[in-house]
Amino acid sequence: MTTFKDQAIQTTDAPAGKFTLAQVLEILAGGRLPVSFTAYDGSTAGPPDAPFGLDLLAPRGTTYLATGRGDLGLARAYIAGDLDIHGVHPGDPYELLKALANSLEFTRPRARMMVDIIRSIGVRQLRPISPPPEEAQARWRRVASGLRHSKTRDAEAIHHHYDVSNRFYEWVLGPSMTYTCACYPDSDAPLDQAQENKYRLVFEKLRLNPGDRLLDVGCGWGSMVRYAARRGIRSTGVTLSREQAEWAQRAIADEGLSDLAEVRFGDYRDITETGFDAVSSIGLLEHIGVRNYSSYFRFLQDRLRPGGLLLNHCITRPENRTEPATRGFIDRYVFPDGELTGLGRIISEAQDVGLEVLHEENLRQHYALTLRDWCANLVEHWDEAVEEVGLPTAKVWGLYMAGSRLGFESNGIQLHQVLMTRPDERGGVGELPLRSWWTP
Repeated sequence: MTTFKDQAIQTTDAPAGKFTLAQVLEILAGGRLPVSFTAYDGSTAGPPDAPFGLDLLAPRGTTYLATGRGDLGLARAYIAGDLDIHGVHPGDPYELLKALANSLEFTRPRARMMVDIIRSIGVRQLRPISPPPEEAQARWRRVASGLRHSKTRDAEAIHHHYDVSNRFYEWVLGPSMTYTCACYPDSDAPLDQAQENKYRLVFEKLRLNPGDRLLDVGCGWGSMVRYAARRGIRSTGVTLSREQAEWAQRAIADEGLSDLAEVRFGDYRDITETGFDAVSSIGLLEHIGVRNYSSYFRFLQDRLRPGGLLLNHCITRPENRTEPATRGFIDRYVFPDGELTGLGRIISEAQDVGLEVLHEENLRQHYALTLRDWCANLVEHWDEAVEEVGLPTAKVWGLYMAGSRLGFESNGIQLHQVLMTRPDERGGVGELPLRSWWTP
């Protein structure tokens, strides 16, 4: 997304007094607008022959842009239909976002010029208004659903994101119904092959053998559960999404795997069974909340037998200094209450409850490729997707996936798999091989 910097600039050649909307944008962009821009007041800015463009269609869009912090204002105006894009498909606006990210840095003008900008826009346009209905409430308003990461509030957050429409997810995710990072044997491999390869990698890292018991927390549509059951593993999955659980149970029955596999609708913290040979957590930690990591890892450790293996697969930050939170567009439209932190924090929390870390690897480049392919699927099924979930929601997904792809490509976010074991009382870990036992 766009980077906003609070820095003073000396703009001596800008006209004094009242500005058009295009002139305001050029001033704020320091004259470095990389796309064409048109506004409802008839003004234009940027290179007229630019391959990508923005069209501000209504005063409401100006209010969203002026009152939304960071990328939230842009997202509101776009999702509400007040800001149009040109040169890219709404299902995959990657190239437009890349052009903005590479060249556009908003700056803060001098005080006198800021007064003229406010006068030009009009005080009325600077008063906050209701956001599009697709937006979740601000974090402080969500307390009505319970404290952050309570079971009730977590269920509501998962419902907001995952219970969009199973049919919609089938179009975007493809036959694997896997909403986590794939593992590509090469960059041109098909998405379904890469997702199958990811499950193969997880399965091998967990050293599962026929008759073993696997717990998959945050299991989504049950793809890992079914992958393991096909290989003779007694597999239990749990998800907070009712729609996911119902879809997964039908898929298990259709494959004739009901004697080995089940997916439960509920909170992972309600799993009472213990003695599992392995636990997989693929894309759940982002929803847990950093302050809950200790109890999360302790809970999963308690589900394992001594010597059992745990694989945690999640999105991380590239460092451990940033406050562990997600804000702006992602928090309001995609993952309410989601939190990201660095790999170091995750490993520290796991070690502090007694888990032994055996291996970790970063798959961030693979997630960029995964998002590339999800966007391609959304473009291919755009008309059906819009009919199923509505144009605003479809636009949210195109914007979110394309922006996330940029984040992974630029190392703004990462994806790590961490393999751990539960040592016994004497520190033993069974008969684990001395070196890595899986095929990369």
